Amino acid sequence: MALKRIHKELTELQRDPPPGCTAGPIGTDYFQWTGTIEGPPGTPYEGGLFNVNITFPQNYPFSAPRISFTTQVYHPNISETGAICLDTLTKNWSASLSIGKVLMSVQQLLADPNPNDPLDSMSARQYRSNRERFNRTARQYTQQYASPPDGYVFTTQSTTTPANNQDSAGRGGSGNSG
Repeated sequence: MALKRIHKELTELQRDPPPGCTAGPIGTDYFQWTGTIEGPPGTPYEGGLFNVNITFPQNYPFSAPRISFTTQVYHPNISETGAICLDTLTKNWSASLSIGKVLMSVQQLLADPNPNDPLDSMSARQYRSNRERFNRTARQYTQQYASPPDGYVFTTQSTTTPANNQDSAGRGGSGNSG
């Protein structure tokens, strides 16, 4: 059943890829995929191309895939080893979710961190206390580690309203839990 579902999702991804995300099997092992996520426009990750590994469990879709970044990312909900704290990948997993939707959720997490449930406490502290410095550090990581290959054309477009900003009370972030 898992392999049938994985094949179906691969066909769907090839036919109608989510904006800014790619994924596919590594060689002939359909349970091991690699993918990319474009940094969301208007964020410190804009202009970056982030690589991920995706491992499907044998009982997929009844259990969530394991997704981790192989590109270094400065983010409260992403560890130094690339682990991701996102409720969609844990307690809020649903068999109705597709890998395309999950990749878009990970991309949204880049735009909307949750510093109150961090995997990287240092970046979370900085996100809460000094957003300008956090954004500067995240941009530096993006430039250093997530440069796309020459000639890469981004599928997401820049927006006029930047994301990842705090309100006047200094709040920001989402309710993602990991």
